[in-house]
Amino acid sequence: MKDLKDFTIPFAGLKLGTHHYDFDVDQKFFAHFEYSDFHQSAVHVDAVLEKKATLLEFTLTFDGTVNVSCDRTNEPFDLPIHGQYHFVVKFGEAYDDQQDDLLVLPHGSYQVNIQQFVYETIVFAVPAKRIHPGIIDGTLESEVLNKLEELSLTTEQESEQSEVDPRWDNLKKLLTDK
Repeated sequence: MKDLKDFTIPFAGLKLGTHHYDFDVDQKFFAHFEYSDFHQSAVHVDAVLEKKATLLEFTLTFDGTVNVSCDRTNEPFDLPIHGQYHFVVKFGEAYDDQQDDLLVLPHGSYQVNIQQFVYETIVFAVPAKRIHPGIIDGTLESEVLNKLEELSLTTEQESEQSEVDPRWDNLKKLLTDK
C-alpha cells in the first residue's frame, strides 16, 4: 500500500524536544485503506512527537465523529469517538512493525509514516456494538424496530413456552430408574 505523504513526518534535523502535528482525517483517508464501515468521518488527530537522542515517542490524540450504521436498525447515525494512543519508534537493523506500540526503523532513516497507527487507533476506538442513540432513549421511529417489537415474545407467550409437557415426565423417570 502506498504511503500518504500527509502522514509522513521527517524527523532528521528536528531539535530534541516536543513537536506538534495536526491532521484532519476524512473519508478519503479510510478509502485509501479500503475501509467502508464509515459513511462519513470528521476526526481531528493531534500528534505529539517527542524526539530524544536514541528514540522517538509519539502520542496520538483524536476527537471527532464517524457516521456508521446501527447494528439493530441499519439507520445511519453520527458516533462521537475520542481517544489516545502512545507508541515508540526505535532504530535497528531492519524495519519491524510486529509489536503494537513499537516501530523499529532501519539506521539512517530520516522520516516516519504514521498513517497505519492513525488508522488503527481510530478504527479500534469504534465500539463493536453500534446502537443508535434514539433506540436507547426511545425516540427513534423505524419500521425495523416496529417489526422487531411485533415479532418479540410477549410475557404470555413466554409463560406458555416455559410450561413443561406432562408426557416428558414419564421419559424423565426412565433416566432415574436405572
